[in-house]
Amino acid sequence: MRLGSKSETFHRDGQTWLCSTGLPSDVIVEVGEMSFHLHKFPLLSRSRLIENIIKDYSGEDEKKCVMQFHDIPGGAKAFLLVAKFCYGIRLELTALNIVSLRCAAEFLQMSEDHGEGNLITQTENFLNEIFGKWTDTITALETCEEVLPYAEELHIISRCINSLAMKACADLSFFSWPISGSGNAQSAEGTHVLWNGLCAAAKPRAVSEDWWYEDVSFLRLSLYKRLILAIESSGIEPERIAGSLVHYAKRHLPLLGRQLSFQGGNHAGPGSPVSILSHADQRNLLEEIVALIPNQKGATPTNFLLRLLRTSMILHAMPSCREKLEKQIGAQLDQAALADLLIPNVGYSLETLYDIDCFQRILDHFIRVDHEALDCSSNYMVGEGQLMGGSHPLTPMTMVANLVDGYLAEVAPDVNLKLSKFQSLAAAIPDYARPLDDGIYRAIDIYLKAHPWLTDSEKEQICCLMNCQKLSLEARTHATQNERLPLRVIVQVLFFEQLRLRTSIAGCFFVSDNLENSQNPNRFVEVDEIMKRVSELEKECLSMKEELEKMVKTKGGWNIFLKKFGFRSKSNQSFDPKTAKSSDSKKSKPCDSKTSVAASFTNGRENHNNGESGLQVLKEN
Repeated sequence: MRLGSKSETFHRDGQTWLCSTGLPSDVIVEVGEMSFHLHKFPLLSRSRLIENIIKDYSGEDEKKCVMQFHDIPGGAKAFLLVAKFCYGIRLELTALNIVSLRCAAEFLQMSEDHGEGNLITQTENFLNEIFGKWTDTITALETCEEVLPYAEELHIISRCINSLAMKACADLSFFSWPISGSGNAQSAEGTHVLWNGLCAAAKPRAVSEDWWYEDVSFLRLSLYKRLILAIESSGIEPERIAGSLVHYAKRHLPLLGRQLSFQGGNHAGPGSPVSILSHADQRNLLEEIVALIPNQKGATPTNFLLRLLRTSMILHAMPSCREKLEKQIGAQLDQAALADLLIPNVGYSLETLYDIDCFQRILDHFIRVDHEALDCSSNYMVGEGQLMGGSHPLTPMTMVANLVDGYLAEVAPDVNLKLSKFQSLAAAIPDYARPLDDGIYRAIDIYLKAHPWLTDSEKEQICCLMNCQKLSLEARTHATQNERLPLRVIVQVLFFEQLRLRTSIAGCFFVSDNLENSQNPNRFVEVDEIMKRVSELEKECLSMKEELEKMVKTKGGWNIFLKKFGFRSKSNQSFDPKTAKSSDSKKSKPCDSKTSVAASFTNGRENHNNGESGLQVLKEN
């Protein structure tokens, strides 16, 4: 917007501005280190403040009237534009100078009461035009930092924020805002966009919902925070709020873009700022961002929350900040990746390599949230380790179970990891959440290998965390040859393997007999014979247990047991579910392996038979 019509008459001489109108200067205005040699009449005809000062000025020589405006908003630059306006010299209003000029006009009391078409009116009219354009509004809002108290009193900041919030929440299929420095509001076909933003004819080009993230990321934290709160109050989706926070944090938090690990080193992430903030400023910024994060579950990416948590520990943020992050991560833990959960321990007591206590708190919160969800639902119920009804709540818990097993496998090699912490993490997952126990078996195996000094009692405690009946064929094969496992566990694996095989064989015969002898009256006699065999199986299990205990007490008894049943020890190889299948498939088919394991055990006791009573005897002893 252009004001005035006269040609330029101002020129600068060092720290002095002179107005060459042909008349001698009769007033000097000092603004900071700059002096303006001007004339009284053009100034007092537009400014009530200057008029009052000149009236009240008393001195021996009125020609040497001196005024000092050191606190004028915008400083010498703004006053120069004011002076040009008073003299009617051409000047251009832009988004960069409009805010300071509006505040300076208010400071000098340049209202309509002191002259028609005065500067306050002119700047207000141009501000209203600015508010209709996204990029110009952003620019004007950024300049408010220079004249913050005056811009606040004149509600320029609030008007800028309300304008931006309205545009950020607008449906872009109906509006075509000039965004991201688009310049003139013209469509691809040359169709003009009206003053109110409505497109006259052609449909505007498609713009993604994150179009405003980059522009607002350059705002200072105080203004950005107010803008986000205004956008949130407008009812925008929390996912878009979170997206803007992610963009802003990546730009202003250098530590957030680094992969802090013991193997990967430090790498700057995308969108890292050029100027590095101090740790204190970064801590304050992080705490403010965390406070703005939407509370809705899943609105904020889990990996971003985990990166914030890791950064908050490095910057020593307030406990309340870390607590909020841990709770939000826990609420959506099923969406996390294992690599992001391996948070290095940066506390004062570096007991373990990774922050086990932090992960425990996150897991505990997930368990509480999951239990609350189960209690509030009437379509399903969980009891005695089995899920009844719908399968929806099983999915998040199963995913978290896989994460916990993988996490335990990663931290298990740490020699400082206490058995109680390992047990606490593993036991937090209910039994029904693990369809297979291969993951927890692998973690236990790695822990036993890294902690060979555990007592037999402690080894049995940690092995109680897995269910031998839920091991895959590959895991069972590995377990029967694993010297690190307690003898009782290996016996259970062998017993369940034989029981599973006999159940399968008995089921085949049972189906065949039903088809051929569905009306055979002798079936009751066969049931009696099965019951007798079950009783014999109980006696055989007791006898086998006594014999094994004798072997363990003797030197080399375990090796004798393995040789007797045809197994070789693989104590130096930990179980890996990913490689077990491929390696075993090259050696033999799954059915052959299963038959060989069961057959080896059968060779020792040929008279065993199928029965649930045998299983009960083994568990009780």
